[in-house]
Amino acid sequence: MKGSRWACWIALPLVVALWAVVALIVSTPLLPSPASVLQTFWLATQSGELPHHLLITLRRVLISFVLAMALGALLGVWMGRSRFANAVLDPLLVLFLNLPALVTIILLYVWFGLVEAAAVLAVVINKVPNVAVTVREGARSLDPKLEQMAQVYGFNRWQRVANVWLPQLFPYLMAATRGGLALIWKIVLVVELLGRSDGVGFQLHMAFQVFDVSSILAYSLAFIAVVQLIELVALQPLERRASSWREAGIAHA
Repeated sequence: MKGSRWACWIALPLVVALWAVVALIVSTPLLPSPASVLQTFWLATQSGELPHHLLITLRRVLISFVLAMALGALLGVWMGRSRFANAVLDPLLVLFLNLPALVTIILLYVWFGLVEAAAVLAVVINKVPNVAVTVREGARSLDPKLEQMAQVYGFNRWQRVANVWLPQLFPYLMAATRGGLALIWKIVLVVELLGRSDGVGFQLHMAFQVFDVSSILAYSLAFIAVVQLIELVALQPLERRASSWREAGIAHA
C-alpha cells in the first residue's frame, strides 16, 4: 500500500518533467511548456475569467448530475423490481444508451434553441440510461430474506427504503456516481462548446479558434483538478463507507 501511494506521488511529477523536456526540444507554440501554461492559468485567475467560467461549468455539472442520478435511480429501481416495467422500457434504454451525445445535444438545440434548459436536458438525457442500468442490477440483487424480515417487523415503505434497500443499493449508486461524474463533465464541455456563451467549454472553443494551446491546457487542467478534488474529498470517503458496510455484513454472516 505504501508503495502504491509513493507511485501516485511520483508519477505526476515525472509526467510534468517529461512534458517540460519535450516542449523544450520541440520549441513550438503548439506545445507550450508547463511554466507557460502555469503563467496563463495565473493570469486568467487574476483577471477573474477562469473562476467565472469554471463556476458556471460546475453549476451545470451539479444540476445535471443531481437530476440524472435522481431520475436514473428511480428508473433503475422500478425496472429492477418490476418485470413489466423492464420489458417495456428496456428497448428504450438500449436505444438511448447507443444514442451519441452529440446527436442529443444538436437535436435539443435545434428544437428548443440555444438556451440553458436545452443544455442541461441534453446532459441529463445522456446520463440517465447509464445510471438506470447500474441501479437496475442492484435492485435485482436485493436480498429477499431482508425483505421478509422487513415484513415481519412491520416496516412501512419509507423504513423499507431507508433501512433495507438503500444499504444494499449504495455500492451500485456509488458506481453510478463515479462513472456519472466523469461522463457528465465531458458532455457539459461539449454542450458549452456547441451552444453556450460561457463556461469552460466555451473558453476552450475560443482558444481553439486562435490555436491558443496554453489557454486550452490551463482551463482543462483547472477543471480536471477540481473534479479530482471532488473525487478525493467526497466520492472516495463514500466508497469506503460502502465497502465497510459490505465487510460488516460479511462479518455478521
